[in-house]
Amino acid sequence: MRRLLPLLPTAVLTLLLAILPAWAEDSPDPLLLASLESALAQDGSFEDRYVGQVWLASMSGPLERWVKPADQRVNLLSRIHREATAAGLDPGLVLALIQVESNFDQYAISSAGARGIMQIMPFWTREIGREDDNLLDLDTNLRYGCTILAHYLEVEDGSLIRALARYNGSRGQTWYPERVLRYWHQRWRFSAG
Repeated sequence: MRRLLPLLPTAVLTLLLAILPAWAEDSPDPLLLASLESALAQDGSFEDRYVGQVWLASMSGPLERWVKPADQRVNLLSRIHREATAAGLDPGLVLALIQVESNFDQYAISSAGARGIMQIMPFWTREIGREDDNLLDLDTNLRYGCTILAHYLEVEDGSLIRALARYNGSRGQTWYPERVLRYWHQRWRFSAG
Protein backbone atom coordinates (compact mmCIF):
# COMPACT_ATOMS: atom_id res chain seq x y z
CA MET A 1 0.00 0.00 0.00
CA ARG A 2 2.86 2.40 0.74
CA ARG A 3 3.88 2.15 -2.92
CA LEU A 4 0.41 3.32 -4.00
CA LEU A 5 0.18 6.34 -1.72
CA PRO A 6 2.88 8.40 -3.50
CA LEU A 7 0.99 7.86 -6.77
CA LEU A 8 -2.02 9.75 -5.47
CA PRO A 9 -1.73 13.49 -4.88
CA THR A 10 -2.42 14.38 -1.26
CA ALA A 11 -5.51 16.40 -2.16
CA VAL A 12 -7.00 13.48 -4.09
CA LEU A 13 -6.30 11.04 -1.28
CA THR A 14 -7.95 13.42 1.20
CA LEU A 15 -10.98 13.75 -1.08
CA LEU A 16 -11.21 10.00 -1.55
CA LEU A 17 -11.14 9.47 2.20
CA ALA A 18 -13.88 12.05 2.70
CA ILE A 19 -16.15 10.73 -0.06
CA LEU A 20 -15.99 7.01 0.49
CA PRO A 21 -17.53 6.07 3.86
CA ALA A 22 -16.49 2.43 3.48
CA TRP A 23 -12.88 3.39 4.11
CA ALA A 24 -11.47 3.27 7.62
CA GLU A 25 -10.65 6.61 9.23
CA ASP A 26 -6.92 5.98 9.52
CA SER A 27 -6.14 4.23 6.25
CA PRO A 28 -7.87 3.84 2.91
CA ASP A 29 -8.96 0.44 1.70
CA PRO A 30 -5.88 -0.84 -0.14
CA LEU A 31 -8.01 -2.88 -2.55
CA LEU A 32 -9.97 0.22 -3.61
CA LEU A 33 -6.77 2.23 -3.98
CA ALA A 34 -5.31 -0.53 -6.14
CA SER A 35 -8.54 -0.73 -8.16
CA LEU A 36 -8.53 3.03 -8.75
CA GLU A 37 -4.91 2.97 -9.86
CA SER A 38 -5.48 -0.03 -12.11
CA ALA A 39 -8.58 1.50 -13.68
CA LEU A 40 -6.82 4.76 -14.36
CA ALA A 41 -3.76 3.03 -15.79
CA GLN A 42 -5.82 0.96 -18.24
CA ASP A 43 -8.64 3.33 -19.11
CA GLY A 44 -8.01 5.76 -21.93
CA SER A 45 -11.23 7.70 -21.35
CA PHE A 46 -9.76 9.80 -18.53
CA GLU A 47 -7.75 12.56 -20.20
CA ASP A 48 -6.78 13.94 -16.80
CA ARG A 49 -5.76 11.39 -14.14
CA TYR A 50 -6.71 13.72 -11.31
CA VAL A 51 -10.22 14.26 -12.69
CA GLY A 52 -10.46 10.51 -13.31
CA GLN A 53 -9.57 9.73 -9.70
CA VAL A 54 -12.05 12.25 -8.37
CA TRP A 55 -14.81 11.04 -10.74
CA LEU A 56 -14.30 7.38 -9.82
CA ALA A 57 -14.27 8.20 -6.13
CA SER A 58 -17.33 10.44 -6.25
CA MET A 59 -19.40 7.96 -8.28
CA SER A 60 -18.28 4.98 -6.20
CA GLY A 61 -20.15 6.17 -3.10
CA PRO A 62 -23.62 6.35 -4.67
CA LEU A 63 -23.05 3.11 -6.59
CA GLU A 64 -22.28 1.18 -3.39
CA ARG A 65 -26.04 0.74 -2.86
CA TRP A 66 -26.13 -1.62 -5.87
CA VAL A 67 -22.56 -2.89 -6.15
CA LYS A 68 -20.97 -3.67 -2.78
CA PRO A 69 -17.34 -4.69 -3.52
CA ALA A 70 -15.21 -1.60 -4.14
CA ASP A 71 -13.15 -3.20 -6.88
CA GLN A 72 -16.29 -4.21 -8.79
CA ARG A 73 -17.67 -0.64 -8.48
CA VAL A 74 -14.48 0.90 -9.86
CA ASN A 75 -14.36 -1.66 -12.67
CA LEU A 76 -17.98 -1.00 -13.63
CA LEU A 77 -17.55 2.77 -13.41
CA SER A 78 -14.44 2.64 -15.59
CA ARG A 79 -16.26 0.65 -18.25
CA ILE A 80 -19.29 2.97 -18.16
CA HIS A 81 -17.05 6.03 -18.38
CA ARG A 82 -15.11 4.55 -21.32
CA GLU A 83 -18.20 3.68 -23.38
CA ALA A 84 -20.10 6.87 -22.53
CA THR A 85 -17.09 9.03 -23.41
CA ALA A 86 -16.50 7.13 -26.65
CA ALA A 87 -20.12 7.81 -27.64
CA GLY A 88 -19.91 11.48 -26.65
CA LEU A 89 -22.25 11.07 -23.67
CA ASP A 90 -21.98 12.31 -20.12
CA PRO A 91 -21.11 9.22 -18.03
CA GLY A 92 -23.43 10.47 -15.28
CA LEU A 93 -26.36 10.46 -17.69
CA VAL A 94 -25.53 6.86 -18.59
CA LEU A 95 -25.37 5.95 -14.88
CA ALA A 96 -28.83 7.47 -14.37
CA LEU A 97 -30.23 5.59 -17.37
CA ILE A 98 -28.76 2.33 -16.05
CA GLN A 99 -30.27 2.94 -12.63
CA VAL A 100 -33.70 3.38 -14.19
CA GLU A 101 -33.36 0.52 -16.68
CA SER A 102 -31.81 -2.27 -14.61
CA ASN A 103 -30.72 -1.06 -11.16
CA PHE A 104 -27.21 -2.03 -12.26
CA ASP A 105 -28.13 -5.68 -12.86
CA GLN A 106 -25.90 -6.91 -15.68
CA TYR A 107 -28.14 -9.95 -16.20
CA ALA A 108 -31.53 -8.21 -16.12
CA ILE A 109 -34.11 -9.36 -18.66
CA SER A 110 -37.34 -7.38 -18.93
CA SER A 111 -40.78 -8.77 -19.64
CA ALA A 112 -40.42 -7.26 -23.13
CA GLY A 113 -37.15 -9.15 -23.63
CA ALA A 114 -34.69 -6.25 -23.17
CA ARG A 115 -31.36 -7.51 -21.90
CA GLY A 116 -28.52 -6.46 -19.67
CA ILE A 117 -27.50 -3.44 -17.70
CA MET A 118 -28.77 -0.97 -20.35
CA GLN A 119 -31.75 -3.12 -21.36
CA ILE A 120 -31.00 -3.61 -25.07
CA MET A 121 -33.68 -5.21 -27.21
CA PRO A 122 -32.42 -8.30 -29.08
CA PHE A 123 -33.64 -7.03 -32.45
CA TRP A 124 -30.62 -4.70 -32.51
CA THR A 125 -28.21 -7.61 -33.01
CA ARG A 126 -30.23 -8.74 -36.05
CA GLU A 127 -30.56 -5.19 -37.38
CA ILE A 128 -26.81 -4.73 -37.57
CA GLY A 129 -26.04 -8.30 -38.62
CA ARG A 130 -24.29 -9.37 -35.42
CA GLU A 131 -26.69 -12.00 -34.11
CA ASP A 132 -23.93 -13.72 -32.13
CA ASP A 133 -23.36 -10.67 -29.90
CA ASN A 134 -24.15 -11.47 -26.28
CA LEU A 135 -26.25 -8.64 -24.86
CA LEU A 136 -25.61 -9.91 -21.33
CA ASP A 137 -21.89 -9.26 -21.80
CA LEU A 138 -21.23 -6.02 -19.94
CA ASP A 139 -18.96 -4.36 -22.48
CA THR A 140 -21.17 -5.34 -25.41
CA ASN A 141 -24.28 -4.09 -23.63
CA LEU A 142 -22.66 -0.79 -22.70
CA ARG A 143 -21.40 -0.29 -26.25
CA TYR A 144 -24.85 -0.92 -27.71
CA GLY A 145 -26.66 1.21 -25.14
CA CYS A 146 -24.34 4.21 -25.37
CA THR A 147 -24.27 4.05 -29.17
CA ILE A 148 -28.06 3.82 -29.38
CA LEU A 149 -28.58 6.75 -26.99
CA ALA A 150 -26.00 8.87 -28.85
CA HIS A 151 -27.76 8.07 -32.13
CA TYR A 152 -31.13 9.07 -30.71
CA LEU A 153 -29.65 12.33 -29.43
CA GLU A 154 -28.43 13.06 -32.94
CA VAL A 155 -31.78 12.10 -34.51
CA GLU A 156 -33.60 14.30 -31.98
CA ASP A 157 -31.30 17.30 -32.54
CA GLY A 158 -29.81 17.08 -29.05
CA SER A 159 -33.10 16.91 -27.16
CA LEU A 160 -32.45 14.69 -24.13
CA ILE A 161 -36.17 14.38 -23.40
CA ARG A 162 -36.99 13.08 -26.88
CA ALA A 163 -33.84 10.91 -27.13
CA LEU A 164 -34.50 9.25 -23.77
CA ALA A 165 -38.16 8.68 -24.64
CA ARG A 166 -37.05 7.03 -27.88
CA TYR A 167 -34.53 4.88 -26.01
CA ASN A 168 -37.28 3.63 -23.72
CA GLY A 169 -39.85 3.25 -26.50
CA SER A 170 -42.13 5.85 -24.95
CA ARG A 171 -41.96 8.57 -27.62
CA GLY A 172 -44.31 11.43 -26.95
CA GLN A 173 -44.30 10.79 -23.20
CA THR A 174 -42.05 12.41 -20.61
CA TRP A 175 -42.32 10.21 -17.51
CA TYR A 176 -39.26 8.11 -18.43
CA PRO A 177 -36.94 10.98 -19.47
CA GLU A 178 -37.96 12.96 -16.39
CA ARG A 179 -37.07 10.02 -14.16
CA VAL A 180 -33.64 9.54 -15.79
CA LEU A 181 -32.90 13.27 -15.63
CA ARG A 182 -33.99 13.44 -11.98
CA TYR A 183 -31.57 10.65 -11.02
CA TRP A 184 -28.83 12.25 -13.11
CA HIS A 185 -29.20 15.59 -11.35
CA GLN A 186 -29.72 14.14 -7.87
CA ARG A 187 -27.15 11.35 -7.83
CA TRP A 188 -24.88 11.16 -10.88
CA ARG A 189 -24.04 14.76 -11.83
CA PHE A 190 -20.31 15.50 -11.63
CA SER A 191 -18.44 18.75 -11.76
CA ALA A 192 -14.63 18.77 -11.81
CA GLY A 193 -14.48 22.41 -10.83
